[in-house]
Amino acid sequence: MLKEIGSVFSFLTIFPSSNSTLENIARYMFVFPLVGIVIGLLIGSLGFGLSFFLEPVLVGLLVVASIAIITGIHHMDGLADFADGLMVKGSKAKKLKAMKDLSTGSAGIVAVVLYLIGLILTLSLTSGFDLFKALLISEILAKFSMVLMASFGKSASLGSNSPFVEMMKDKKKLSAAFFIMLIPVIAIGETTGIVMLGVVAALTFFLLLISTRSFGGITGDVLGATNEFSRLASLMVFVSI
Repeated sequence: MLKEIGSVFSFLTIFPSSNSTLENIARYMFVFPLVGIVIGLLIGSLGFGLSFFLEPVLVGLLVVASIAIITGIHHMDGLADFADGLMVKGSKAKKLKAMKDLSTGSAGIVAVVLYLIGLILTLSLTSGFDLFKALLISEILAKFSMVLMASFGKSASLGSNSPFVEMMKDKKKLSAAFFIMLIPVIAIGETTGIVMLGVVAALTFFLLLISTRSFGGITGDVLGATNEFSRLASLMVFVSI
């Protein structure tokens, strides 16, 4: 079990682990929120410490840079591809082709730039232990959003998303992921955490609806984009309440 969790952690970050197949990682997708806890603790601790020495905007910039480094930017790349696919006019096949294009289009660039600016500005609105809590909860919810989408979505095409979608049709795994996520979110975030969860869940189903209508289902890029959107949305809720 620990070896499999290590493989999932390696899949979601840049930290190395023993080799594992995509199918084995997908089988343990329900522990994504657990990996979110670890990532949130690392990034949250960094933000907490920096907030005592640096200006809020600088803290936000360094925290966002640490997120990009630790997670390897591959989910952010999914956000760019997702935006490119949505902006293409035409059939679902044409949109899927644009999303799989290795080159990033103007829509993808704009989406990533706006996303990064949004993260930095949002993080600059809080500090200290509140910043720690915001980062920890948002990372847990970001990872849970991918589990939620895979559980209710269908594959738009055969690809890296397919094993995850197939494995997460087991509702026992969704329940396990839900409780792994729910305990720290309520314990740390209390009422605010519940509101953040509600917003992330609504956003996930909204993105699922858009993806189904635009692409015929979800892809790995859609899952990655959902992770990024959920992180930003939950942080915005935290600083707004």
